[in-house]
Order: sequence, then structure tokens, then C-alpha cells
Amino acid sequence: MAHSALWLVLLHWMFLQSPSKCNNLTQAELQELEMISTWVITRSFPCSATCGLGLRTQELCPTGGNRNISSTSCKMRTIRCLDTWQCGLKTQTTTAGQRLVLDCLEEVMEAMGRFAFVVSWRFAPGIITSDDSLFSRYEALSLDKVVLDPLREEDSGTYRCDVLDTGKRRVKRMYKGVKVLSPKEVSLDFAKGLIHWENPESLFPNTTSTGNPYPSSIVRNMALISVSVSAAIAALILLLLWGFYRITLRRTAQLSQNNV
Repeated sequence: MAHSALWLVLLHWMFLQSPSKCNNLTQAELQELEMISTWVITRSFPCSATCGLGLRTQELCPTGGNRNISSTSCKMRTIRCLDTWQCGLKTQTTTAGQRLVLDCLEEVMEAMGRFAFVVSWRFAPGIITSDDSLFSRYEALSLDKVVLDPLREEDSGTYRCDVLDTGKRRVKRMYKGVKVLSPKEVSLDFAKGLIHWENPESLFPNTTSTGNPYPSSIVRNMALISVSVSAAIAALILLLLWGFYRITLRRTAQLSQNNV
């Protein structure tokens, strides 16, 4: 038994020490490889989700087998894709008393199966942030989404959701900042304000616009103020010129007396 083991060790050592040679394939072997048919990816489309799990469509076409391959022989397939699991911070402003739903899985992951993922929520009250040290565990009644109905002012803050697959791999992290305003407060929305200013009828709903969006009294007051300011500036300039002229006359008279 010991001699057999020794011979095996010697044979293994001789095999490792022997120079390995890479033989070229023969013509028959090449022809045999050409007869093997397989599928190759000819086109691959972008992932349907910029962050988190998404779907990617690929086109596969057959190759090999010494047969004519046309585009009709190709087929399409859909696979999972993940460009990045970090979705960043998104904010939204809403009014107290409304219903707000924060969805973490969204449409694509819902189609893959809601129970194929583990979703956890964390909450940073009263602040919009992505600093993970400020978050504490948040118990959501529905694991894949947070439903705030009715929405309260103390619900303001940042909600963070983490999604893990069945292999405990993180596939998504998303931050959603929520600003809750009282119904009496005015939302400083620049886009809506610009639309109101560009549409005079929204500012004065009981009046009709006839080419001049401002009342005549405002235009008259603005004109009077402009004329008054212009007259005051003109009078000041005239006084300065007159004073400069008087100073010049006095210096000229003094020079004449000194010469005499």
C-alpha cells in the first residue's frame, strides 16, 4: 500500500514537470466545431430602471450549424438588470390632511413579485437628509410602502427604504424627503407663481384684460413718480452747473485783479 502511494506521488510529480504542449486543432475538429449551433446576444437594450432592479431586453440569434440564419430566427428575452442600487434623495411638498403613499418597489419590482424582496423602512423626523446616522427604524403597516392618511405636520422628514433580494443582497436604497405645510400656508412654488403673473386673469378673476394688465390708477401713480424723480434730478444737475459756473467767474476775476 505504501509502495502504491509512492508510485502515485512520483507519477504526479513527473506529470507536473513534463512540458505541456498546446496542439493545434485539426481541420476535422474545426469542422466539428462549426457544426455546433448556439445562441449569441446581438443586441442589448438599456435597463428599464436607472436605479434599483429593472428589466433589460436582449436579442439572441442562432449561430453555427452550417445553416442559413435569418433575422426571423432570432428571439427576444427579458432579464433582470441592476445599474446601481443607490437611488438618491427625492423631495416632495404636500399639504396636511391629504393622503400620501411612499412606494418603494414601484412597477417593475412589483411585476417580479412582491414577496421576492425584503423591504425595511427608516425615518429621520423633521429634517431632509441622507445622513444614515440620523435615521431610526420605522414600522410600516404595509412592508413595501408607507401610507400616511391623513398626513400630519409631524410626518415631515426623510423616509429611507432598503430592498434586499432573497439572497440578502441589497438591490435598492431610496430616500424620500417629505415637507408638510399647513393648509393656511402659501406654497412658494416659482413655476405656479410665474404662470399666475403671465396670466393677468388669474390675478384679477373678476376683471377682463383689454391689453393693459394693470389698473389705470397704478399706471398714473407710476407716471407721476417717474416725472417727479426726473424733475428733481434735472434741478439738481442745474444747481451743480450754476454753482460751478459761479466758482469759475470768481476765480477769473481774482486772476484779473492779481495781474493788474
